[in-house]
Amino acid sequence: MHDSSTGSSARPGNTARPGNAGGAARPSRRGVLAATAGLTAALAVQGAGTAHAASRPDDRRLRAVLSRMTLEEKVGQLFVMRVYGHSATDPDQADIDANLSEIGVRTAAELIAKYRVGGIIYFTWAHNTRDPHQIADLSNGIQRASLAQPRGLPVLVATDQEHGIVCRIGAPATLFPGAMAVGAGGSVSDARALGRISGAELRAMGVNQDYSPDADVNVNPANPVIGVRSFGADPDAVARLVAAEVSGYQGSRVAATAKHFPGHGDTAVDSHYGFPVITHSRELWERLDAVPFRAAIRAGIDSIMTAHIQFPALDDSGDPATLSHPIVTGILRGELGYDGVVITDSLGMEGVRTKYGDDRVPVLALKAGVDQLLNPPSLDVAWNAVLEAVREGELTEARLDESILRILRLKAKLGLFDGPYATAAGVTRTVGTRAHLAEADRIAERTTTLLVNEGRLLPLSRRGHRRLLVVGADPASPSGTTGPPTTVLATALSELGFTATALSTGTAPSAAGIEQAVAAAADADAVVVATYNVTAGSSQRTLVDRLTATGRPVIAVAVRNPYDVAQLPTVPAFLAAYSWTDVELRAAARVIAGRVRPRGKLPVPVPLADDPATALYPVGYGLSY
Repeated sequence: MHDSSTGSSARPGNTARPGNAGGAARPSRRGVLAATAGLTAALAVQGAGTAHAASRPDDRRLRAVLSRMTLEEKVGQLFVMRVYGHSATDPDQADIDANLSEIGVRTAAELIAKYRVGGIIYFTWAHNTRDPHQIADLSNGIQRASLAQPRGLPVLVATDQEHGIVCRIGAPATLFPGAMAVGAGGSVSDARALGRISGAELRAMGVNQDYSPDADVNVNPANPVIGVRSFGADPDAVARLVAAEVSGYQGSRVAATAKHFPGHGDTAVDSHYGFPVITHSRELWERLDAVPFRAAIRAGIDSIMTAHIQFPALDDSGDPATLSHPIVTGILRGELGYDGVVITDSLGMEGVRTKYGDDRVPVLALKAGVDQLLNPPSLDVAWNAVLEAVREGELTEARLDESILRILRLKAKLGLFDGPYATAAGVTRTVGTRAHLAEADRIAERTTTLLVNEGRLLPLSRRGHRRLLVVGADPASPSGTTGPPTTVLATALSELGFTATALSTGTAPSAAGIEQAVAAAADADAVVVATYNVTAGSSQRTLVDRLTATGRPVIAVAVRNPYDVAQLPTVPAFLAAYSWTDVELRAAARVIAGRVRPRGKLPVPVPLADDPATALYPVGYGLSY
């Protein structure tokens, strides 16, 4: 899911720490498992290679659970919904008001009681992710609320923890480099470690499904929504890293989710706000977009997310892939042999709402073959539409049962029937440990990519370049990181023995801001400038050119797309950091200071600014010292 989709003050005294004897009433273990008597003993967690085998000895018991569910409960199991608040039962008043306005309930517990949803998705903006212990409390409250219902089932608690620029749970949890940075590092073991550690921390907080990794092959430098969220442009390299992250996450008992099928890597339109069309031929899709998804399926991926894109070579109906029976059932289920959980991207995104109304979208998605319906704009409209479609015969109850059985299998595989709760001790022992943070720093150090180093300007010497000016773009900090980027870079460089001063000039520097930066450069021995999505007409170019003209050494650090280098021909040194999260900026600072050698290699080609068909720097390019 994408940034905005899949996109309050505390009252901790009212929310018991998980595992505390004096906490909110929890249904007894005997009581919550009564409806699934004998189930957990038979539900061993299956290995990755057998996750979606055709014959499952536990299906008989899962079908017995399914047979006791009412139609309304079945419909609810198909939905994964947002909800505002840091607590399942006692959110802040502003979050109660938001819930009443958007969902018609006050709390997560009321949402579950009314709609019996099978999943909840956490967002930063919904105030779900304040701190690790609070997140664990919220997760436990959600599980308690669901298991206390008649025939109650555990909940799939999900979030978008991609790392890099899309992350819902921030510090003090461990934050890793994003996918394109990992692609620049090229290490399968690093990707696996990222998944293993991130998965362990998520599971400790009660999050059991992660909408990651991104399996899109980013071959369009103008892609506004994927970009650095992709591992790169080489399908085989992307496939290796996707499979490694899947192995890491699922080894930590968190369901990984490959997205966005059938491939969102060659769009110039953001599907949050428009309806992208992929013009790849079927043959090109086979050797490009499909490769990482095939690898994810071989790795036993637990869930796959669909894309709200039109792909005429795969389905010429004009429908988005999310609503396409030929794509979901014909290709993903049939040709690729995938029988795990298929989830839609957010149903609130424009790409899926362009052609059909919000009442038709969930019904058509189920008819296409998906299992989980993510974050509809109106749950009441969507839930009732599915219910009516069954009652009127457009959807059969047997069709719902197919999807619910897959969802139940996933919950069983994750051990949620037996152990759905997080513990305070588990959070303290696992989340943001010194060892995890150190591993994130080590991985980041292997990703920073040096593309230009005229006259061996880098690494900078503290003796010759002690006074540094750090200027440039300060985009809003990704969730849970310190920010802004210029301040993080300046602080990191100062800690490495330089005297660094930060001066934000923004993503569109004004003439006055440029003059201020040029004047400040007079007192510096060298200038570090953070760039962000530089275009031909961007005043960021003017800033860099004016700073270079001062005669002061200038080092540009691209804090998002590496393509910036093509627009900055005068800069004597250029580093790609791939994100403006703290872990990547600190790694770039260590490279600038010579504490570590740059080791990253471009995972995407950088085209010439005036000739997009010609590569200025090819995949695999990267300097060192």
